[in-house]
Amino acid sequence: MKLYFASGNDHKKKEMSRLLGGYTLVLPKEEGIAFDPEESGSNFIENAIIKAEALYSIVHQPVIADDSGLMVKALGGKPGVHTARYGEEKAGRPLSAEEKYMLLLKNMEGKEDRSAVFVTALCLILSDERKYIIQETCEGRIAEKPSGVNGFGYDPVFFIDEAGMIAAELPEGDKDLYSHRGKAARMMKMLIEKEDMR
Repeated sequence: MKLYFASGNDHKKKEMSRLLGGYTLVLPKEEGIAFDPEESGSNFIENAIIKAEALYSIVHQPVIADDSGLMVKALGGKPGVHTARYGEEKAGRPLSAEEKYMLLLKNMEGKEDRSAVFVTALCLILSDERKYIIQETCEGRIAEKPSGVNGFGYDPVFFIDEAGMIAAELPEGDKDLYSHRGKAARMMKMLIEKEDMR
């Protein structure tokens, strides 16, 4: 099955393609489709639905969308749905991944409770009447300093409790076992495979 992936993020496509092995993921930009919906939802599920429905209205073929973010307890759940744009409003410009996680570390200075959770919501649309949503988490805490060279985003500063390691220190396949996106994608793949057999 060919799945349009409602994203412009090449890193996410690589990860999702690995997690949904056997299915061809296509980014809108790869087919010259202009795609930049306003992510106005108040939570990850709402934003995943917004992205999936926006792309489905254009292609009218199976679409999968992801919305993910980091929620830090000591910061009142922030960055939350603004994870991808963390610090950019104040800076007045786009920030690199390193700038974002270094800003997070700065904002965590002096915080005793460093617990955090990564959240992923996936929305799959197969037709107007057939829509599926899965949300999963990865529990952990914010490290004192960055470490590791794998992964992307905030991985260098997120310590995964279950793995006992920082996300960026884990090989890709090992990270998939614990990550929020890995858990959600495995469940979604089972669902897609059942749909394929209908």
